[in-house]
Amino acid sequence: MRVALVTGANGGFGKLISVELVKAGFVVIAAVRNTANEDELLSMVKKLKMEDKLIIAEMDVTKEKQIKEVANWIESKFGHLDVLINNAGYSQGGFIQDLTMEDWERQYDTNVLGVIQTTKILLPLIKLSNRGHIINISSVSGYFGFPGMGPYCSSKFAIEGLSESLRLELLTENIYVSLVEPGSFKTGIWEKGLEIGKVIREDETLKRNAYNFAKRASETAGDPLEVANLVRKICEKKNPKLRYRVGKGTRSLWFIKKIIPWGVIERTVVRKLKN
Repeated sequence: MRVALVTGANGGFGKLISVELVKAGFVVIAAVRNTANEDELLSMVKKLKMEDKLIIAEMDVTKEKQIKEVANWIESKFGHLDVLINNAGYSQGGFIQDLTMEDWERQYDTNVLGVIQTTKILLPLIKLSNRGHIINISSVSGYFGFPGMGPYCSSKFAIEGLSESLRLELLTENIYVSLVEPGSFKTGIWEKGLEIGKVIREDETLKRNAYNFAKRASETAGDPLEVANLVRKICEKKNPKLRYRVGKGTRSLWFIKKIIPWGVIERTVVRKLKN
């Protein structure tokens, strides 16, 4: 019996990943910040008649006590954890000069420190697995900094570095760390990021253009099931690699960043923002 824990499982990628892993035969502990939002996930699994494979746990990744309670329960029930999927996160939109330190702290508490805290607490259980796996949901924003998305981009850049270090630390123990780097997909992560549009004045051309770019990306975003299917496939691999890019434009943007001089990239971006 393989056991997986998915954070942020009540919506977006987390909900679909949980369902896909249930279908693949995992026992899935779906960690949600608020159990009042569990109905849709439960309904999806009940339709498959596999609700015995799903356990919903109240767990906020910013609350150490809740994570430890879930870890203790997993240890008493299963004795190990095979897969941890650090999915919980959100996008704080806004230009750096306009954001408060509280905005930054909340972003990092969830997207960075939440991942670190959850991983540290659950790692002893993962080490008891025959083949442990940690999957961190990053983003195309983890290797390309977009204007108006400083907190989110920098938090995902941090997850990229964290994952590289952690993978090298754990490989000798037969524990694999992988990054999933999605492009634009239709999930609730856009909602908070796009709230910034309400306070941008029409005469703030650069900010308005950056906001319009993000809005267009949200409107043409892909089906998040593509990401969930990829995560399921990664979980089934014996020797998963470090990085998996998924979604329109993610691979080309990676090569652009690696090959084209930054001076050319910034001139192109600034020209688009000014017009």
